[in-house]
Amino acid sequence: MNHFDWIKRHAARTPNKLALFDAHTGQQFTYAQLEKRIIQLAGFMRGQLGLQQGDRISILAQNSAEYFVVLFACAKLGVILNTLNWRLTAPEIQFILDDCTPRTLFYEPQFAEVVVELKPTLPCKNYVVMGAKAGENEFVYAEGIASAINTITSPPTLTYDDIWAIIYTSGTTGQPKGAQVTYGNFFYNAVGMGQAIQLTSDDINLNVLPTFHIGGLGLYAGPTFHAGGTVIIMRAFDPAAYLQIVQAWRVTVALLVPAIYLMLSQFPDFEQYDLSSVRSWASGGSSLPPSLVHTFAEKGIIIQQGFGMTETGPTVFLIDKEHAVAKAGSVGKPVLHTDVTIRDQQGKVLGPNEVGELCIRGGNVTTGYWNRPGATAKALIDGWLHSGDAAMVDEDGFYTIVDRWKDMYISGGENVYPAEVENVIYRHTAVAEVAVIGVPHPKWQEVGCALVVAKAGQTVTEEEIIEYCQGKLARYKIPKSVVFVDSLPRTAAGKVLKRELRETYGS
Repeated sequence: MNHFDWIKRHAARTPNKLALFDAHTGQQFTYAQLEKRIIQLAGFMRGQLGLQQGDRISILAQNSAEYFVVLFACAKLGVILNTLNWRLTAPEIQFILDDCTPRTLFYEPQFAEVVVELKPTLPCKNYVVMGAKAGENEFVYAEGIASAINTITSPPTLTYDDIWAIIYTSGTTGQPKGAQVTYGNFFYNAVGMGQAIQLTSDDINLNVLPTFHIGGLGLYAGPTFHAGGTVIIMRAFDPAAYLQIVQAWRVTVALLVPAIYLMLSQFPDFEQYDLSSVRSWASGGSSLPPSLVHTFAEKGIIIQQGFGMTETGPTVFLIDKEHAVAKAGSVGKPVLHTDVTIRDQQGKVLGPNEVGELCIRGGNVTTGYWNRPGATAKALIDGWLHSGDAAMVDEDGFYTIVDRWKDMYISGGENVYPAEVENVIYRHTAVAEVAVIGVPHPKWQEVGCALVVAKAGQTVTEEEIIEYCQGKLARYKIPKSVVFVDSLPRTAAGKVLKRELRETYGS
């Protein structure tokens, strides 16, 4: 047994403690039952699928208890899990699968159409459907578990640097990069976040963040499992259902994205629910407007804003309750075992109230990007991860993320990189030039606005551009507006001046 096997440890010490409850299906596991389920799946993966240490598997599925069974079964074998964003289009999914070359694809039945479309060109040897009916030459998940031998021979010896998951983030060049999330990253995130909110085995976490995301795995599900607490998983967010579960289960810790807090603040029946059991409300994924912090503070709810990245497992900062309102807009101070600096473009460490690039070092920092040595060398310099985010620190040591160092914007908690969207729009036959910026949105915080220069003698409408993006980009990446311009402002070297575009069209 390796020391990363958290579930096995808790199964030995507190076998009857409830570990996991699926609010959608009603499925639940004590730690002993969860450990048995994990061993069964690992036995199926080794015995029938032939998976060995270092092999990759991909999963295309929505939130469920079984998602975590798959995650921890991978740890039993040293298999690397690639989580697929189910919002992506078939071409976007294909790129990821071609890049990480999984041996097996696990998928839920609702994604069968995409899988059938991609099958002829995918590198996968086996397919496992997480439902009752499989296609030709496919395995049924439940049947595989039921028939598996409940022992694992030759368990792997794992280190902190071994990869547990590959989670893809959109790249500024228009192609996503697979961040290597190691066992050490998961561990240090669990320790850092656990210490920041004083997590214990008595805590109950309600997780609604997507499990294909590092947030869905690491905030707070991973730390809660590490502490031996209880994780409740929701398939999708619904305000009434979410509040009902918090009240009925006496949930104690929760982390949401700002878009969800906004929806909750506008939910008419919000005041009818007893939320007094929650001792820690936190926010991540994008900047939390100070006005929203104050709105909830008036309701007696203190939201602690944090900051993290896929490349940092994800937690870097979480502001403490004492300063969450007074310093609204700040992400607080670094969590345990994480170092940060603010540097200028020459690498010089800056002082208080000077804006520079946030750089991060610690056990929670990725070892690099899968198959991307150039991107890895650019991001990791002398042990420091260069985040690409502009930040500053005040005289009291509280950090604030000032702006995107790069041009990325966040829509509903999802990162969107303009280059990827621009690459699609550029392919329209009537488009000469395009630049995409993020603009404010009352619900999603930011959405895309495309600034388009049409080719001479050709006409194209806003509706045609948006329609052209359908099926080529995930819906949250598709611009919600198009503005036609005569030209784009550029530097002498030909680079588009996004700053000027934001100043002119950003509102």
